[in-house]
Amino acid sequence: MRELLNTPPLIAPGVYDAITARIAEASGAKALYLSGAGVTNSMTAMPDIAMITMDEMARQAAYVTGAVRIPVFADADTGYGEAWNVMRTVTEFERAGLAGLHLEDQLSPKRCGHLGGKSLITADDMAAKIRAAAHARSNPSFFIIARTDARGVDGLDAAIERAKRYVDAGADCIFPEGLESSDEFAAFRERVTGPLLANMTEFGRTPLITAAEFGRLGYEIVIFPMTAFRVMMKAVEEAYQTLLRTGTQAELIDKMRTRQELYDLIRYRDYELLDKKLAE
Repeated sequence: MRELLNTPPLIAPGVYDAITARIAEASGAKALYLSGAGVTNSMTAMPDIAMITMDEMARQAAYVTGAVRIPVFADADTGYGEAWNVMRTVTEFERAGLAGLHLEDQLSPKRCGHLGGKSLITADDMAAKIRAAAHARSNPSFFIIARTDARGVDGLDAAIERAKRYVDAGADCIFPEGLESSDEFAAFRERVTGPLLANMTEFGRTPLITAAEFGRLGYEIVIFPMTAFRVMMKAVEEAYQTLLRTGTQAELIDKMRTRQELYDLIRYRDYELLDKKLAE
């Protein structure tokens, strides 16, 4: 994953399970972002407010990393607790095969980064979490991203000052959440050293900005955490409504992957060949 940052911007589509990860990889993605909101929403139909546990996220991460050959980094929310919990999270996320994670400086239970009403832990406490994460990793290449939600609470300058603290504490990358314009992204880049991650989510505080533009602004990574998830929900809703209205899937056939296309994606033939070889 670190090597991919040499040719920014790295576009990391958001995935939420093994099959979406496989599709993203087959579509040409070089790295993937395992969205905490996507996992929470799809697994529980609950909001992204710390409703799943670290074990649940690590288990989903293991399914995802087992399905692809490209780096995957994941949302670790607030680290599921304090410094000791962060250390355990890093250990379990490494064991799950992830290339990295991001931690955020919100007070738990966290809120979506593009909503109001957020509260922050102190910069000192967040710096301690970052130091704990760096201490806990067994592979020095494991990528630690520090997210700050301070823009929506205390303003841009406060977010920048926190980011500097987090770089000094050992963060490999900074994730400024909820910036509201290209000018703010540019100002953040100008004043914060090291790799930066931009969150290009929809329907939030950040206007639509292309990955190419983020690259020109100096951002190494761009995530699209819920784009595919939102498209999926719209398509599934249409499919169910059509099926219930007409009593047949005939109108939907052209919108489906064929049985063979699904089998190719999940490599069904490989399993058949291996089964035959083992039997022989």
